[in-house]
Amino acid sequence: MSGTDPSPSGTDRPYIVFSDVDETLITVKSMFDFLHYQLVRRHGAAGEEEYERITAVIGRRAADGAPRSDINRFYYGQYAGESVETITRLADDWFTERTTSTRGFYIDSTRRALREHRAAGAALVLVSGSFPPLLEPLAREIGAETVLCTRPLTEDGRYTGEVATPVIGEGKRAAVLAHLAARPAVDPRDCFAYGDHLSDVPMLELVGHPVAVGEDPELRAHLAARRPETTATR
Repeated sequence: MSGTDPSPSGTDRPYIVFSDVDETLITVKSMFDFLHYQLVRRHGAAGEEEYERITAVIGRRAADGAPRSDINRFYYGQYAGESVETITRLADDWFTERTTSTRGFYIDSTRRALREHRAAGAALVLVSGSFPPLLEPLAREIGAETVLCTRPLTEDGRYTGEVATPVIGEGKRAAVLAHLAARPAVDPRDCFAYGDHLSDVPMLELVGHPVAVGEDPELRAHLAARRPETTATR
């Protein structure tokens, strides 16, 4: 990945690196990869059919123009009544299997850039519409200090099927703004953010060093128009 000097302007000022996760740091869409994994593991062929049903509904809603935040809420509705303990255990198994598989799980250029930032003293923060059971093992692995994500509501150890605020689009912006507000010593102009999709723009626009990962032409064009030297590809 080019254009990602791990220190802001060569100074010793503290800075934060915000990174999207799905298709920015890892090659899969974690929510859907895990949904398929846990349904098939628990229910076999019936789980495969349930996964196809859920994703078909999501596909139709997306085609009809449903906001990504609404789709995010629908996704978590599928966990209503599920045990948090069970889902967390399955998520740990999913993460272990994916990270030990011969299939590439990480996008190496992003992982390498984040490691360089951390070595330079930056604080790493993951920002995602995914949820803690999938993101916390990843945060531990890469040394992220914080996860800003969608958090499903729970009651008596089970998911209710509802969420507080989807961390999608403007939700990412709000989460990052709140995090920056709690770190007044950090200048957002010194910070970096990595994203792969136009929906990451509300987050990317908050920092002085936005980085595009992948080949989304709209995202690349948007960042190139703003500051050409900050865009990058894998």
